[in-house]
Amino acid sequence: MFAHFIYFIIALLILSLYEPPDQLPLTLSQALSLFTGTALIYGLYTRSLFERLKKRVSWEGQASLDHSFGQISTRCAILSLVLLGIDVWWLHLPAFLNRVPLFSVLPTLNSLLFLFLFVGYLAMMWAFSYRAHRAIYQTGISLKQYVSSNIAFSVPILIPWTLLFGINDLLQLLPFDFPKLIQNTPAGQIAYFLIFLIVAAIFAPVLVQRFWRCRPLKAGKSRSRIEALCQRAGVKYADIVLWPIFGGRMITAGVMGLVARFRYILVTEALLTMLTPDEVDQVIAHEIGHVKRKHLFLYLIFFIGFMLISYSAYPVTQFLLFSKGPLLSAVKIFQLNPFKTHDIFYGIALVVCIVLYFRFIFGYFIRNFERQADIYVFQLFPTARPLISTFDKIADSSGQPADKPNWHHFSIQQRVDYLWQCEQAPKWISRHNKKVAKSIAIFLVSIFILGLASFQLNQMMNSRGQRHLDVAVLEAYLDQKEHKNTEDAVLYWLVGNVYYEEEQLVRAASAYETALVLSPDNPDTLNNLAWLLATAENTPVHNPGRALALARKAIDLHKAPHIWDTLAQCLYANGLFEEAMDAEQQAIAMNPEDRQLYTDQLTKFRNAYEQGNR
Repeated sequence: MFAHFIYFIIALLILSLYEPPDQLPLTLSQALSLFTGTALIYGLYTRSLFERLKKRVSWEGQASLDHSFGQISTRCAILSLVLLGIDVWWLHLPAFLNRVPLFSVLPTLNSLLFLFLFVGYLAMMWAFSYRAHRAIYQTGISLKQYVSSNIAFSVPILIPWTLLFGINDLLQLLPFDFPKLIQNTPAGQIAYFLIFLIVAAIFAPVLVQRFWRCRPLKAGKSRSRIEALCQRAGVKYADIVLWPIFGGRMITAGVMGLVARFRYILVTEALLTMLTPDEVDQVIAHEIGHVKRKHLFLYLIFFIGFMLISYSAYPVTQFLLFSKGPLLSAVKIFQLNPFKTHDIFYGIALVVCIVLYFRFIFGYFIRNFERQADIYVFQLFPTARPLISTFDKIADSSGQPADKPNWHHFSIQQRVDYLWQCEQAPKWISRHNKKVAKSIAIFLVSIFILGLASFQLNQMMNSRGQRHLDVAVLEAYLDQKEHKNTEDAVLYWLVGNVYYEEEQLVRAASAYETALVLSPDNPDTLNNLAWLLATAENTPVHNPGRALALARKAIDLHKAPHIWDTLAQCLYANGLFEEAMDAEQQAIAMNPEDRQLYTDQLTKFRNAYEQGNR
């Protein structure tokens, strides 16, 4: 499940960074032909890898092939991501879907369809790996159970993501400006994400256990023992359910849910039939340990930490790329689109962050949380020997070596060894708990410092505006292009911003005018040019009349505080003081972040109005 999580995060990144070009390089029939061909090649390659592995079982033995099976599975999963990247970034399949009105107004639906495509690639891999898996591990589960159970692990990722961005799409469609204003600001996006993450962490277990087709454990000795143990430990829950993952043949259990009312304890049929009652008790004690040690809440904190890292990566990569240095020189030498280059650079940086963060930081904590849950058994029982014997049974039934390394769990042998160590010297229990507490403290301090540094970097870059950009690179790229498009309009707009902040107003106006020719209905370009024409007194570009026309068009296209403020300034420049006050009050009514600037503007307009009526 943990590996699936990393794969899906990268898949979401591939989709979220994609922006369709103005002109598609392929026709729909060409794109579909290439899509079919690459998928077929992937299927044939995957099938051949696992078939060759299956043939090796007869002469190499099962245990020796466990590592090879894992390696091939990882390779094919990575190839699935590459294939998704080809479908999205080379074949531009999402752009064809955007031509359908439903997909254009609900972009989450578009992305969800391609996530299902990614699941389809993985399902192809799992289907072809089944025969090798059955030969190596002797599990006895059916092909349908094997594939559907692997797909089921994606549900805890897909459900929250679909709701998060689906609700966002619906908010954007509402005929009110306030939800859009909240969602279009960095602070609003972070607040929305945090609120949703907390709500999802509380309520998602209800949906997940239903998608997993869990059913309540029937009344009887097994349920009574689990209920009695939970009551003894002071742990409340919504229900104890049978988990049919892999046909219920895995000896495993789980717990999910931050809040008792929506918390579920999951057990498999194999756990109840293959373990003794004492062993079942200690497996449940392990799951109780996760609840008592607040691991579920801490996982939420780790996701918030990852959000901070993602948020920090954007300004850092932008600063590294667009400040003078080798990266910027490469952009200039090869005449690359600076912002497409940045998107690729940012995407690569995020993938690296994802792998490092979840593989090493999150992996470190989850391994130690599992050990902490193991030793929690000593809080409820005088010995952990039933749990140790459970691990022996898991090793025997899984067909995997007990010392098999694992990035998100200590190996079974390591877990058993530590439990024996605690049996002989209980000091190791408190020592490990202190180690975890110290590690959490270091993590929280580090995340706080990272958040503060990221905020400071954003403030610095905002205070410098666009001045961290090397305008020569942008102009060199634009000059060598024969045919300009709406993407280039954004670059001309940025060139105009740079020149405006350097007070080269004539050059700024020229860049804005070019951007406007390429994209006549861009409200930001209309707004910036209107402000420049209205405020550039005693310069050749001063033109209050045209500024007012541009500002009126901008506000018709997008009602935002800064555009209302520009319209008010243009009305003021044309001597329409009363209308200027009305426009500024519209801006203030939207509760902008820099409210004082708007109130100062209103005071200026009111003073001019009063002086004109004396």
